[in-house]
Amino acid sequence: MSTVIPQNRRNFLKTSAAAGTALVLGFQTSHAGEPTDGESLAHELLIADGKHEITPFVMIDEKGAVTLFNPRPDMGQGTFQSMPALLAEELCISLENVKIVQTEGDAKHGNQNAGGSSSVRRLWKPMRTAGAAAREMLIAAAATTWNVPAGECYAENGAIIHTPSKRSLTYGELAAKAATMPVPKDPKLKDPKDFTILGKPAPRADVPMKVDGSAKFGIDARVAGMVYASIERSPTVGGKAIKIDDAKALKIKGVQRVVKSQRPLFGSVLEGVAVIADSYYAALKGRKALNISWDTSGFDTFSTDSFYAEMRSQAAKDGIRVEGSKGDFSLAQKTAAKTLEAVYETPFVAHAPMEPEAVVAHFKENGSVEIWASTQGPVWTKRAVAEHFKISADTVSVHPLFLGGSFGRKGGLDDFIIEAVHLSKEVKAPVKLVWTREDDITQGPFRPGMVNALAATMDANGVVTGIRHRIVGPSIQFQGRKDTAGKADDWATEGVEPEDSPYGIPNFAVEFAHAPVTTPVMWWRSVYASTNMFGHESFMDELAHAAGKDPLEFRLELLAKANPAPNSTGARFQAVLQMLKEKSQWSAKLPQGKGRGMAVARSFESIAAHAVTVGRGSDGKMRVEKVVVVLDCGMHVNTDTVKAQTEGNIIMGLTAALKDAMTFKNGRAEQSNFDTYRVLRINEVPEMEIHVMPSLNAPGGVGEPGLPPLAPALANAVFAATGKRIRTLPMNLDAV
Repeated sequence: MSTVIPQNRRNFLKTSAAAGTALVLGFQTSHAGEPTDGESLAHELLIADGKHEITPFVMIDEKGAVTLFNPRPDMGQGTFQSMPALLAEELCISLENVKIVQTEGDAKHGNQNAGGSSSVRRLWKPMRTAGAAAREMLIAAAATTWNVPAGECYAENGAIIHTPSKRSLTYGELAAKAATMPVPKDPKLKDPKDFTILGKPAPRADVPMKVDGSAKFGIDARVAGMVYASIERSPTVGGKAIKIDDAKALKIKGVQRVVKSQRPLFGSVLEGVAVIADSYYAALKGRKALNISWDTSGFDTFSTDSFYAEMRSQAAKDGIRVEGSKGDFSLAQKTAAKTLEAVYETPFVAHAPMEPEAVVAHFKENGSVEIWASTQGPVWTKRAVAEHFKISADTVSVHPLFLGGSFGRKGGLDDFIIEAVHLSKEVKAPVKLVWTREDDITQGPFRPGMVNALAATMDANGVVTGIRHRIVGPSIQFQGRKDTAGKADDWATEGVEPEDSPYGIPNFAVEFAHAPVTTPVMWWRSVYASTNMFGHESFMDELAHAAGKDPLEFRLELLAKANPAPNSTGARFQAVLQMLKEKSQWSAKLPQGKGRGMAVARSFESIAAHAVTVGRGSDGKMRVEKVVVVLDCGMHVNTDTVKAQTEGNIIMGLTAALKDAMTFKNGRAEQSNFDTYRVLRINEVPEMEIHVMPSLNAPGGVGEPGLPPLAPALANAVFAATGKRIRTLPMNLDAV
């Protein structure tokens, strides 16, 4: 049983060798297991004295072995390396010789959920502070041993060195004594100019494992005595099974039984029919042999054609004015010399990670639950399972494995995990559940389809005096809620809020209109910024053309009118655009038939600007030739990872802009696999050039900000090449 020490104890964790480790350092989180404020997190700490449970992030044993903990699941964004790297930088050790351990959702490690491009942003200072405290305690131990001033000693490569005498002691030799040293309240962090790991390109420890197959993903999980499940689902999300003929399924070798499944989703419980078998092949074969009659009434009327017509109708009416709007756009309209209007549409899209939803769950006889899964949020998972089955979260164990992609699908819902736990409880055995590709694509949730209606006013000199951006579509935040009348979705204005769009326009109105939908929707990489910015930055291009100005220079002029303070968001926008102008050779004339477009967006506290070049191939068809990106993400961990994430954003953004939408008819998804829901192929990937701006600003996100500018920059490039405006995605370049 653990005891909570009062949070005003400003001390780092340390424990004696009696606990099996000579020195353990970490920090305390809030009582609820959620993160405290990032700046103060490192100061809310516990002392471990053999009686209290501790929160380790650094462990050094008497043999010098160093263990660093990663408190964020890795879905390809690089947290397996980036979190320990923050500790290693301040500890002055190389990551090559340390052991990295993934935390497993225990409350003592606080918030361990990965999402919103937040991992490095949230833990940049706390993790470094833990490492710096360990370094100072080791230095103090060495100085005491040698009876010399601590100022004469420094840390390097896992040892403390005495500068005058060149004597040295390894961390292992010092660990036990370091645990007895006074704990520094405010350990000094390294000056960024002295970084040897952070901000540099570096190999990632997880890559060799992923190449040789030793890395374990959710789909790889196996435990003794487990059975396999494959679930037949309603052709419309929400349908109920009213008649199940399982005679043929039960005759298939290896099939053990057929049971109903339950999947909670946004306040509803969705039914399925699960085939339980001793192999995945048998479960899938048995599933195909089922004969089920479904009641889809109430869920079989939704179609994207009629839904978009409804959203267009709403877009012509006033929405709810969002906080942060400024000035009086209506007044600007009355006095305008010129008014421009345009409507942009973005489709429903699926997450489609390469690894579909996969989990092994065991509901044990004693009422406890153990889970092995691809999950973005082990803390979310523990809480969701505990609440659904009305058990204590302390009885739920979660083992987060590597995720083969997620993009938001495996974070915060836990529907597929609870589905597996339910089956395990029913069949009284561990159950391995793997969704098929068809399950993943047809069942959702999806990125919401949206309509963005924009209007602008100009004076007689072509100066923009006002913009109104009306956002119409489903609300992720409102699903399962009834108290939404007259309210705006807090997330729906991403990318167009004043901090994210600091153009000097005096009258700037942002409105939201809710268009409810029966099809479930969920955050998708960069969430609403991915839909809003297509309209917002495409419209900025239209305004530049109407004013007779270069699109990039037009944006710089608007930013200058805001008179941004040094190092403000507006000033950083200007710097990003100036670098894009240089790196993309924006002012260079292109050959006939080619076009270059640009867009800039701020999301998750990072700024990304894209320049896209299009041209016609030998077949006369338009193709994307090159994408140049400038990214200001503040300080960062691994430059290679930043570039890789940005490349992934480009490819995913191009897929959403050029390939297939998710469309629905009679409540049914019309796309089901990669033949009808295509992804960009390797031969279609353009040349990519990524420039990461040097910066001493606080870290911003990396996993998502490179996506929102892609679609508008592409549409603007098509206009530059052809004079045709594209306002609806996905676009068909073959028809341009």
